[in-house]
Amino acid sequence: MSQESHNQPDIIFLMTDQQRWDCIGQYNEYIRTPNIDRIAAEGITFQEAVCQAPMCVPSRSSMMFGYYPSQLGVRTNYGGLFEEDRLPSEPLPELMRRAGYQTAGFGKTHWNHAEGVEEPSTRGFEVRAVGLARTSGHYEQGATMMGDTHAEDLEAYHRETKDFGGGEENANGYTGMTSQLEMHQHRDGWVAEQALQFLEDGVDPDRPLFFYLSFLKPHAGFNVPKAFEDLYRLEDIPDIAQPPWLDEPDTHLSASDELNPHSRQSYLDKRQVWEQRSPEERKRTTLRYWANCSWLDHYFGRALEKLERLGRRRDTLVVFLSDHGEMLGERQYRFTKYNLYDSSVRVPLILSGSYIPERNRGTVDAKPAELVDVVPTLMEAAGLEPNPMLPGVDLLGGLRHRGTFCEFHGKGVTAPHSAPAYMWRTGEWKLILYIEGSVAQAASRVHETKGELYHLLTDPNEWDNLYEREEHARIREQLKTELLMHLAVSWAKGPFFYDRGRLKPLR
Repeated sequence: MSQESHNQPDIIFLMTDQQRWDCIGQYNEYIRTPNIDRIAAEGITFQEAVCQAPMCVPSRSSMMFGYYPSQLGVRTNYGGLFEEDRLPSEPLPELMRRAGYQTAGFGKTHWNHAEGVEEPSTRGFEVRAVGLARTSGHYEQGATMMGDTHAEDLEAYHRETKDFGGGEENANGYTGMTSQLEMHQHRDGWVAEQALQFLEDGVDPDRPLFFYLSFLKPHAGFNVPKAFEDLYRLEDIPDIAQPPWLDEPDTHLSASDELNPHSRQSYLDKRQVWEQRSPEERKRTTLRYWANCSWLDHYFGRALEKLERLGRRRDTLVVFLSDHGEMLGERQYRFTKYNLYDSSVRVPLILSGSYIPERNRGTVDAKPAELVDVVPTLMEAAGLEPNPMLPGVDLLGGLRHRGTFCEFHGKGVTAPHSAPAYMWRTGEWKLILYIEGSVAQAASRVHETKGELYHLLTDPNEWDNLYEREEHARIREQLKTELLMHLAVSWAKGPFFYDRGRLKPLR
């Protein structure tokens, strides 16, 4: 579709980090997310949406480039696409810039592309602000950094969270506290203020706007402003349901634990703390996680109100999503992500605004959806020619996948990459295939492949593994075939395709 024949909507891209799919008002009667609820009421909620890797860097890279993690080669949080002249596709901000948009990015991208690069590219963002220090590894060329403009506030934030551990994810980080800081002293608060100031005086009235607002929370740590903690009552918070076993059975998660003793010890440290806590103390952690969600919802509301006053909501496509989920104490007090269970891989995904046909507003879409579908969807909205090498589809078009795919290669960083664990998920069933041990010699051990099979309608917690049960052999083999051919078809197209007809054979 040519730009000349296409009315380009403003694209408002709202993103959180590690927000569970069920932590929006549509799926939780107690959580307070009125602005996300309004977005849902004016759009389509994709209730079966999943990420492509259950951790930040590969999930975000996959979403922003439109390819699966293994197609990009970015499989863990230690990965990244470091060489700008060898990118497999144009990242989303650059696509939008090329389509004629003013591109403004506020907050986290987590490209991990600063390795050995003095001035890492913004990858298409013309305006950029990041709520971290210049030395954090997240600086991008020309970006306004919190550590430069508000160093004392950033230092105050670090003092408050100094006992939260790496990634703010130790037991203290998940226990949290009522923050004693002003909201603008938080990294997300600073990012929100930068974004609101841009909307006040930086918007180009002569171009469509691609506005990206991406926060660091509700990811731990849980140092939450009191006003948002006070939205909740402990008696309304559920205790976390636990499985009928104490130790993780024979699963891809136990295999990952076995390969990575450091990661397993991190889990055991938190488990030891949580086993000794009262139900009320455990509920306090969930309350603070919900409060973090409400706090970010507040900022989304302020941004949308500002856009409304500017008259920039009349022709818009609003995107709300998160990069992956959070276990939040499930499966015997597991926290963070790093597995293929629904609490980690399912994500909130909403497309909203005037760009959505009126008949579809306020609806729920129960068909498969993936974060890798975001790039094709936004390319269509921006009037760009589709890239037929991408595995994703336009979520507002007529073509949808049979199921959803996610991949896991272990936690990385302190251990070798695990042999792959692959998930194939339909609305009713989930299949996980994995091999124990590292990827180094896994190709010689494919006959040792193990599996998990869950009937999600009767076992949403994924506690009862049906993989070896003969009565489920037919569905198990069907899902295996679908997974194999989904990957075969996806990898047959890209990210590199050489043919005398160029890309014509893929269209």
